[in-house]
Parts: sequence; C-alpha cells; structure tokens
Amino acid sequence: MANSYTTSEVLPTLSYPYQQVITTQAGNVFVLPQEQIMICELTKEYVPIEEFKEIFEATVSFIKEYQIKKFIFDKQHLRVFHQPSMEWYFVFWKKEIYDLGLKIHRKILPQNQQFFTLAVEAGRAKILEQYQDTVIPMLDIQYKNTVAEAIKS
Repeated sequence: MANSYTTSEVLPTLSYPYQQVITTQAGNVFVLPQEQIMICELTKEYVPIEEFKEIFEATVSFIKEYQIKKFIFDKQHLRVFHQPSMEWYFVFWKKEIYDLGLKIHRKILPQNQQFFTLAVEAGRAKILEQYQDTVIPMLDIQYKNTVAEAIKS
C-alpha cells in the first residue's frame, strides 16, 4: 500500500530537479523536466468534477511544453471515488494527451483504501464496456506505492 508521504512532502528530498507548474485548492502539479515526468497531486479528500477538470485541462500546455512522457497521479489524499470524474479523465483527457505522445501512467492510491482500489477497477471496466474506442488498452498504467517508485518505474 501507499505510504503517508505525498508528492509535496517527498519531492524536495529526492535528487531530481523539479518545478511546481500548477497550484490550486484541489492540488499541485510538478514537472521533472530532465526526466520528462509530470506529477499531479490531489490534496483534498474529494475533488468536485469542475476542479478536477480545471487541474487536468491546465496540464495539457505543460505536457506539450516539456514533452512529458510519464504522468504520475498521486491520489493519496482522496477518500471519495467519483465515477464521472474518472470517466472524463479516461475518455477525454487521456485521449488528448495520448495524441501528444504520453502513454506511461503511474498511480499512487490512498493508503489502506481497498474500497477505493475496487471502485477504480470497477469504474475502468465500466468505461471499457461503454467506450469501445478508448485509448486505455494502449496505455502503460501501473500502480506504485511511492512517488520515488513511480518516478523510477
């Protein structure tokens, strides 16, 4: 399971140069330019879909600018799973960034949140069933326990 150290806490301790490119009430987005990695950390237990979309839509210009090849999604603070947000994220946002060449995704789930993991898997299955042309099968998606592990994988 994930540890209790989130991106904001652990990134300064790692040996990777980074920049914080987005800061909102719901989360932070960091770029590791030399590694072509972007990390999105949600900082609230629940993120309304409007705030969720705002963060992810804002990432697109930075994905282009830094030619991001790996996206790490730090969901450790989340306690509420929201299917409409996940559907938008997988069907629309991931398609847009897939078209930009971003195919590697790493996720860090909330600690001791078996329900959250089950909800994510069920939600992804529903999306695959409803959207036959999704890019999900073409992506390299893996779950990791820590930010450092996600960066290295």
